[in-house]
Amino acid sequence: MAIAYTFLVLFLSVFIAAFIFLVMGVINFDYCNSEIPPGVSQPVKLRIIHMILISTAVILENIGICSQVSFVRYMQSRKTLGADQNLFIEDLCFDMVPVRIYQPKTPSASQRRGVIFFHGGGWVFGSLETHENNTSTIVNTSFSCCFCLFLCIRYRLAPEHKYPAAYEDCLNATLHFMKNIEHYGVDPARIIVSGDSAGGNLAAAVSQTLASRSDLPKLRAQILIYPSLQALDFNLPSYQQNRAVPLLFRERAAFYVLQYLNGDASFLEDVLQGTHIPSDTILNYRKWVNADYIPEKFRVRGYKPHVLLECATEVYEKTKKFCEPNLCPLLAEDAIVQQLPETFLLTCEYDVLRDDGLLYKKRLEDNSVPVTWYHLEDGFHGIINSFNSDWFSFSAGKRGVDNIVNFLKSL
Repeated sequence: MAIAYTFLVLFLSVFIAAFIFLVMGVINFDYCNSEIPPGVSQPVKLRIIHMILISTAVILENIGICSQVSFVRYMQSRKTLGADQNLFIEDLCFDMVPVRIYQPKTPSASQRRGVIFFHGGGWVFGSLETHENNTSTIVNTSFSCCFCLFLCIRYRLAPEHKYPAAYEDCLNATLHFMKNIEHYGVDPARIIVSGDSAGGNLAAAVSQTLASRSDLPKLRAQILIYPSLQALDFNLPSYQQNRAVPLLFRERAAFYVLQYLNGDASFLEDVLQGTHIPSDTILNYRKWVNADYIPEKFRVRGYKPHVLLECATEVYEKTKKFCEPNLCPLLAEDAIVQQLPETFLLTCEYDVLRDDGLLYKKRLEDNSVPVTWYHLEDGFHGIINSFNSDWFSFSAGKRGVDNIVNFLKSL
């Protein structure tokens, strides 16, 4: 008995010491590698969330327990589908793509708006479950004022499924829905595509693909929430200013798009330095991807113009698909952009993707596409995702959602 007791005490002591070591390592890693500017909404809460979700994953990967991707996916998988007394929620399959439909239990006297939503997560994370709390709340709020049906797509994730898998899943599910829209009581003149982060990228790409289709209803609008729209220049002002601001670092943004492209992150430094695309090609796209087009007020926190360097042929061969609009919608030709529907665009000041949104806003406006732009001055990347998740919520996130709902009401 004494030996067993001694062994138990020793085991607990080692466990507690290891736990304390992990906590101290997480805190030290987070403070050494991230930066939270004073203007960020609720900075202490953001720091704690980042330590729990990101820094812990990095520490666990470094000590060989599991990869960051595996840890974050595991944490996200803990969320399960919950009942909602106001909604009818149904899991279906559209053209072999899993989808989830949210619609009111009470019938509508008129046809509803149909909102198609693509979740974020860097093409690597995320699911219907991770965004369910947000979706059901937006749906409930929307139902009270504009009677929407929400269709959420479970697209295939990288790096197991590389580009264009996610894009094709989103497009195919959207096409199936639009071709069978009479079954869902949705007004064909009020179909909206939407998404956050990587989902915003997918929404923009799907919207561009559908722009010239004469055999389908025209999209009424697109809602792009801090979208990722280009992978040519990771040295725009927002990438420099917010390079270490949670929840999306500059390096991770490049890492995720490489995972989506081909699952190969060996060219990460080339992408960050801008040596993955030939300089003449980059100069050709300067008409659209250019720091000079970012308003001066967004450059006051600091910006150093980036010098173009030579691109190695073998690197370009691996990354040349970054010039495809289905992967980087900011690079679409004017003939496509001018056909796009009315757009709601949300950006956050403390987000590396801020300038992707600002540049797309300019492109849309230059091509006479109506744009409703809402900028969260105290927002950071991912702030919408947890706006209604108890302690993890942020007041700025609720402001963003309120503006999305108000836009839906106007359609």
